Amino acid sequence: MIRLKTIIGAIARSQILKYALVIVAGVALVGFVGENSILSHIQNKVTISELEAEIAKYRSFYETDRRKMDRLDSDPRAIEEIAREKYFMKREDEDIFVFNEDNAVMETIDNEGTE
Repeated sequence: MIRLKTIIGAIARSQILKYALVIVAGVALVGFVGENSILSHIQNKVTISELEAEIAKYRSFYETDRRKMDRLDSDPRAIEEIAREKYFMKREDEDIFVFNEDNAVMETIDNEGTE
């Protein structure tokens, strides 16, 4: 306790130590406390980089879908491809085999639509 009083007394007597203490306290306050601190700036930069990566991912999805839509507008065979691949539509004279990857069961859809 006596040592603490000695340190406080030395700081109170010295003008340079007072200013240095205020500057150090101010830098610590600005640097580590509040929403404009260095730590929040670092966290914000990390968040921004993650969001930019997500934007790039969705932009590539958009470009892929845009190309597919342009192809659907210009190519009539593209509509047939999608109908056959996604919705299992078929022509009169063909059978469709659907492979279920979960339990490796093969289903056959014949011309009448029964299994």
